[in-house]
Formats: sequence, C-alpha cells, structure tokens
Amino acid sequence: MTTIASGTDTLTRDALTVLQPGFPGTTAPDWLLRRLGEGLASVGLFGRNIASPEQLSALTAQLRAERDDVLVAIDEEGGDVTRLEVRTGSSFPGNHALGAVDDVELTREVAAELGRRLAACGVNLNWAPSADVNSNPANPVIGVRSFGADPDLVARHTAAYVTGLQSAAVAACTKHFPGHGDTAVDSHHALPRIDVPAEVLSERELAPFRAAIAAGTRAVMSAHILVPALDPDRPATLSPGALTKLLRGELGYDGLIVTDGMEMQAIAGTYGIERGSVLAIAAGADAICVGGGLADDETVRRLRDALVTAVRSGELPEERLADAAHRVRRLAGWTSTAATAETAPDPEVGLRAARRALRVTGGASFTPLAEAPYVAAFTPVANIAVGDETPWGVAAELSRLLPGTETGGFAGERAGQEALAAAGERRIVAVVRDEHRHPWMTAALDTLLTARPDTVVVEMGVPRAPARGALHLATHGAARVCGRAAAEVIARG
Repeated sequence: MTTIASGTDTLTRDALTVLQPGFPGTTAPDWLLRRLGEGLASVGLFGRNIASPEQLSALTAQLRAERDDVLVAIDEEGGDVTRLEVRTGSSFPGNHALGAVDDVELTREVAAELGRRLAACGVNLNWAPSADVNSNPANPVIGVRSFGADPDLVARHTAAYVTGLQSAAVAACTKHFPGHGDTAVDSHHALPRIDVPAEVLSERELAPFRAAIAAGTRAVMSAHILVPALDPDRPATLSPGALTKLLRGELGYDGLIVTDGMEMQAIAGTYGIERGSVLAIAAGADAICVGGGLADDETVRRLRDALVTAVRSGELPEERLADAAHRVRRLAGWTSTAATAETAPDPEVGLRAARRALRVTGGASFTPLAEAPYVAAFTPVANIAVGDETPWGVAAELSRLLPGTETGGFAGERAGQEALAAAGERRIVAVVRDEHRHPWMTAALDTLLTARPDTVVVEMGVPRAPARGALHLATHGAARVCGRAAAEVIARG
C-alpha cells in the first residue's frame, strides 16, 4: 500500500477522525497526542490504561489539552465487564442482575451513577449497554452481559440504561447491532452466524434497539455476525443492508455507528483490519473501533492510509467518509454541551441492586456460617470481553466477614476431588459460573455434594442448571458487589 504523507488536508483529517484507537500505558504516548493534533477525534480506554480515578482524570485532561472536544470512550458495562475497576471488580452489577430485579427505575439509577463516575474522570462515551437478547443459553460471550432472554424485558431496561447514562452527559453506545444473543460462537475468535427469519429478527433481536433509538441513544455498535436474512455474504459491520438499509433506513437511526473491535478474528481473520475498515465505512459505519489488542501508531497510520487510498481509487465515496467524520464531530459537540442531571451521588446503588438481584434457594433451614469456610472456585476460561484480570467470586468478601476463609481455583475432570482434598474438614462454599455450559463443573458439584451435602453453592453466571446444595445462591453476575451480596447471606443470613 502506498504510504500517505502526514498532512492536514481534509481527506487525511477525515480519515483520522473516524478512528477510535486504543493505546498502551496510563499516560498518553507522544504519537497519540500528535495524531490528535492532526485530526484524530476519539480514543478508546481499556483496563491497561487505568490505575485509579485520579490517574484516569489526569490522563483525560492530558488528552483534552491537545484536543478539547476529544471523545474518550471506554468499555464499561459494569458487572463482569469493567475497565474502571478492572483490578477489584465492579461496584455495579451487570445487566443480567438488573434484568432479574426488573425495576427499570433501578436500572436507570445504576446507569446514572455509573455515568456520573465516568464523567467525573473525563470519559464521555461508553460502549454500553449490551442490548443483546440472550436467547441461546450456550452463548459463550454474552450471557450475564444481557438483561435476559425476553425481548420486552431487554428493551425496557436498555432504554432505561441509555436514559440514565446520558443523564450524566456520557453518550451511550448500544450494542451489538443487530443482536449477538443467539450465537454459540464468540466473535473475538470466529464469525458467528444467526440463521433466523427476518420476522424473528425483527420481533426478538431488534426490539431493544428500537427502544434504545426511541430513548435517544447517541451511538450504536455493530456486531461482527453474519445474519443471512439481512446479508448472506457480509457480517453486519460490513453490510450496507444491516447498517444503511436497516439501521439508518427502516429503524430511522441518525446517530453515530461504531464498529466492534476490528482486530477481532471475525473481521481481522477474514478481511484484515485495513480492508475491513474500508468496507465498514462504505457500509455505513462512522467510527472504527480498534485497540483492544492493537494499540500503536503503526495501526493508526495503516488504517488512515487505507481509507485515504480507498477514496482516491474511487472504492470509497469521499462524501461517505466526510459524512462519517461529521457524525463523529457532532457527537463530540453533544458531549461538550449536554446538560447534566442535578442528582446527588449514590455510591451504594450498585450494592442495593446486587442484593435485590440475589435469588436464594433452600434457605429455610440454613444456619449462617460462624466459622471460616473453604471457597472452591470452579473457574471456566474467561471470554476476551470479560478478561482474566478482574477478580470474581465470594472469597474476598467472605474473608472480610469470616476472617481465615481460604480459597482455591479448580478446573477439569478432577476438580471435585481436588476441591474436597484441599478443603479438609472445613465447610465448603462452591462457586460456579455458567454451570449449564460446563459438564466438568456439573461433575465437580456432583462429587462435592455426594461427599459433603452441606456444601453451599453460589452460581455467578446465568442460573440455568438446577439449584442444589444446602443453600443455593444465584447472583446473576460476578461483579464484586454480587459477591458481597452472596457473602452477606452466607455469613449473616
């Protein structure tokens, strides 16, 4: 590919404007600041960029010193997917817990408090909420990130979340259009396919997006999924039928369309990120998210050059790129002028929501633990969206309430026997995550409960498997506050 000389011409600036790159480190590298001066309008933050609220505030101030209207985006869903609290676990339960409570005002309050915290740190675009209807229980990447399996429930909570988040002048980015819930493949690794008729898609997957658009969501994120009812050849991110005809035309959406991470294998492994980015903008996307795994100046240069070359060759209409850049700048303008609701901070709203989301089975004859137990965490491989940096479970919270609590992580066909041996005579608290998706986890619980029927079971994923144990707690997510709510019941009743 021909290298495009760095410059300030309109075409080059527009090509930079539509990129949303990530970067390494907790301060902005020189190349990123230089690109902001050349036209880059957005950056994306991940856990690697955040050490504390104070540091994050300093980082965003550093970015705004170079460009005062920069869009600072983050992947902060709360619950299992947190970047703001990546090393401690989230202060907010995720969508599945909020859906289990089914109080739309509570969902709005949680999103408003999350938005307030983001805004206080200088973040003004959140790649959330997930509006996916988790209709496939085997889904490896959505699960507790979804409000639930009922389209109407997901729709009303998506709208409430958008309203709450944007009341703090943080733009919501509703995802993953047209709906990632009915997949058994993680698009980080391969291209999922949803084979449903257009009528099912409309009634199920699209219902939450209609609600989000009606609520005024400022951005929508596309999914790297193939939906033959919309386009038999290209995934939604690259499909004019999905983005321009359906989202813009039939649904009447006029805000920013952001792609999911272009380095994900569903795109990168098939089209490559340069070709994929050109096709995405041509299809109707306005902003190219890249940086979850690729985060350097070379990537930004390659993508800028690919877009400029595509315009010069006639493959990408210059008006389409200009329109995309205009939508990015328009959203940046909204974040600078949006009114913020005058509400007091509510630091306990996440814990209150987690307590309300807890479902307790078999507690009538349960006596709270008085002595420190052994916590056996049956740990599946985390999906890339969640990551493996964030702690989860109940051990940390139980240790606070019952000092001396010990814990171990187990996986595989001998997990049950290994947990029994490690626990010795101590009472066992078994923690699982999506037991219904992991046969080895079911076998481990069988082993534990046969030998130790007084075992307490805590399910921190989607509670699809039968409730069992002396006490069964379904938290509907693995956020820190979900672990605390469960620990309180175990230790206090």
